[in-house]
Amino acid sequence: MAFTLPLGSAAPDFSLPGVDHATHALQDFTDATVLIVVFTCNHCHYAYGMDDRLNEYASRMRDRGVAVVAINSNDTANHPDDSFDDMIVQHAAKGLVFPYLRDESQDVARAYGALKTPHFFVFDRDRRLRYTGRFDDNPRDAAKATTRDLPAAVDAILAGESVAVPLTNPIGCNVKWRGQDEHWMPAEACDLV
Repeated sequence: MAFTLPLGSAAPDFSLPGVDHATHALQDFTDATVLIVVFTCNHCHYAYGMDDRLNEYASRMRDRGVAVVAINSNDTANHPDDSFDDMIVQHAAKGLVFPYLRDESQDVARAYGALKTPHFFVFDRDRRLRYTGRFDDNPRDAAKATTRDLPAAVDAILAGESVAVPLTNPIGCNVKWRGQDEHWMPAEACDLV
């Protein structure tokens, strides 16, 4: 079985604490026509560079039934900037309009097969995975992006169409797994990055 959640799979359940001091679960997003789950963090320049763009996109797409939830699963022993307290600070400083959740056990990241920060998973109304990968081909600099991978996938889902490119390689820093060195990832994942 592939490390990353296969296309067509049901969204794995989660129940995680958010920076708003509330617990958020998959079922909290049942009203959304499309749900975007993104694994991200505080310290990675790719993830940080995506925050403003994702925030603008989430704000613009909310009225079209698109919900976004961000999850930070990084180990904090070697990456203290990814602590829950620092997540609260970053969420407030950036004015993020979507929930930012902490996956301390890393179980949710494993269930989804998160490889990078950021790594996006887009689910339809039935919570089946229709797209996974990157937002576009330049998470650090929107002006240099030449693709619109995630927005194109969401537009297709909202239109009831097939996603033309349902799988792309996420671009970013590796998820920081507890007890593993900086460059570790499951062997199954190496073909995907």
